[in-house]
Amino acid sequence: MRVLVTGGAGYIGSVATERLLGEGHEPVVLDSLINGHRGAVPEGAELVEGDLRDADRLRAVVSESRVEAVLHFAALTLVGESVEKPGDYFGVNVGGGHNLIEAMRLAGVDRLVFSSTAAVYGMPASLPIREDAATDPINPYGRSKLMVEQMLPWHAQAWGLKYACLRYFNVAGASSTRGEDHAPETHVIPVALLTLLGKREQFSVFGTDYPTEDGTAIRDYVHVLDLVDAHIAALTRLSTGDAPLGAINLGTRDGFSVRQVIEAVERVTGQTLPVSYGPRRAGDPPALVADASRAREVLGWEPSRSTLDDMVTSAWAWHRSRPDGYADR
Repeated sequence: MRVLVTGGAGYIGSVATERLLGEGHEPVVLDSLINGHRGAVPEGAELVEGDLRDADRLRAVVSESRVEAVLHFAALTLVGESVEKPGDYFGVNVGGGHNLIEAMRLAGVDRLVFSSTAAVYGMPASLPIREDAATDPINPYGRSKLMVEQMLPWHAQAWGLKYACLRYFNVAGASSTRGEDHAPETHVIPVALLTLLGKREQFSVFGTDYPTEDGTAIRDYVHVLDLVDAHIAALTRLSTGDAPLGAINLGTRDGFSVRQVIEAVERVTGQTLPVSYGPRRAGDPPALVADASRAREVLGWEPSRSTLDDMVTSAWAWHRSRPDGYADR
């Protein structure tokens, strides 16, 4: 199958492209390379430079590439930045999402797997979070993803779009050749590992007095390979069925605390992580974990690599092999 992978030069998109190639598909990567890396695109995948906001360019790419389906990863994703620059997030994520859907409609491409976020839930009333929980994002990033989700049922009704919206919190780990290289890096596990590599002075913990077992906040983490498996499973289901799949949570249900992450990093690396402790950040809930029962029922998805040690071990191997990341900025 020929598959357009938007954001295929980024962290998750590049691993998805790698996996598609390994399964005999023909991925076409669309990336602006603003945050992505040319060096992350696997050999054998076609790379097309383009911005989601350029509607004419996007229509031409979708039409001329003769793709049959789309995995949509391309987005701006930093929560704090979204508060400071909401226009950028609505422009890229919402406007770009609209442009992509319209390009698909014009080209007759009717299968879309949208890489969404569990940030659409905001501050949930209960845990673990189910797909039918209220959606009330507390930042422009989450809101922009929800707005794209809300477009999709109307397109399904109007012209038969088949889609899945995969919602998840934190992604970690690496494949044997591809890992995280963000600027700035804000994700917990790579920040800890970069600290051990001397790229940062210390690892900061915000809050040790949460109502959790060890006092630190708990978050859901999924190994990037497990996450990609879910996206490809959704693509396969859409290719064999006639109905949209709707929203599907991905996660491990129990989650891990910040202190557990620190312990895993030290256990795997054999090093002591320099840690500083500070007060809670405003708006950070004690725990955020998703109920992924529907992913198991609908996609047959079961995360097999999403233990902390597996995620840290694979990420540590990648960062040690590439201490400067892809070094193409």
